[in-house]
Amino acid sequence: MHPDLILPFLGALLGLPALGALAWLLLRRWARLAPALRWSAFAAIGLAELAYWLGVYAFFIEPNRLDIRRETIISETWRGRPLAIAAVGDIHIGSPHMNLARVRRLVARVNALEPDLILLLGDYVGDNSPGAPLRDEATVLEGIEALGALRAPLGVFAAIGNHDNWWDGARVRAALKSAGVTPLVNAARLLRPEHPFVIVGLDDHDTGKPDYAGATAQLSAPAQGVSRIVFMHAPDAFPDVPSGPALTVAAHTHCGQVSVPFLGRPVVPSAYGQRYACGLVAEGGRQLFVTGGVATSVLPVRFLNPPEIALLTIAAPAAD
Repeated sequence: MHPDLILPFLGALLGLPALGALAWLLLRRWARLAPALRWSAFAAIGLAELAYWLGVYAFFIEPNRLDIRRETIISETWRGRPLAIAAVGDIHIGSPHMNLARVRRLVARVNALEPDLILLLGDYVGDNSPGAPLRDEATVLEGIEALGALRAPLGVFAAIGNHDNWWDGARVRAALKSAGVTPLVNAARLLRPEHPFVIVGLDDHDTGKPDYAGATAQLSAPAQGVSRIVFMHAPDAFPDVPSGPALTVAAHTHCGQVSVPFLGRPVVPSAYGQRYACGLVAEGGRQLFVTGGVATSVLPVRFLNPPEIALLTIAAPAAD
């Protein structure tokens, strides 16, 4: 068991018997209690039990789900046939709920979708902090190696995230390359000769310097006029992406990781707050999709934001 899950596990193990004991005591004394106290105690135990089961779900059930989020995106600047993209973010290898077995299951689920293209959106490294040593460096590197089993006809490409750079961004890029995954950091690649388009990978907004102009300046003249897809780790670079790309794809926010009914997402790790928190965003004629990722960060919980693989189908508008 991951060390960060030991206390929640003990709480789950001891919490239910404790609630049962309280309920038994209340029943034993029910007739002797004043009606107001009797029903107040009943309500308190009921609320405590509700909190218990919500905690069990948030710590142990939802974080181990893996949903497929399917989205069709119509873009005026997309040319050619529809394209299926599997977007996977925030794997955080070695974090709670993300051991090597789960990384391999994630790879199998992505491959089963048979996408045309796979975009990995950064944060392969577990839940570390700037300058702090990793708990299990070997697990992270072995997990990145496991990503080499991903398969798509047009390739598997990777962005780099803040957790990767906090550890060693160059080492993460080297591990990805060794696994057969192509990192694109302020770089572009022309794909699919019969209906060509360009993918542009940008550096992380928080720990690097995204440079769209520099990335696209590397393209040859024939590649300058084709459709473009931009991908990166954090969505905060989106305001600096010019009009023209058919779609920008990002992760990092975990969709807030926790959503509270009627209140929304209390915490979103973005300078723009809720603006780029989750899902499809249309802004100034441009489109951004932010995926909630597959692991957890800071706290090993998810609530109403299950781990997801985003299967995005981008297409041109239907002909009149």
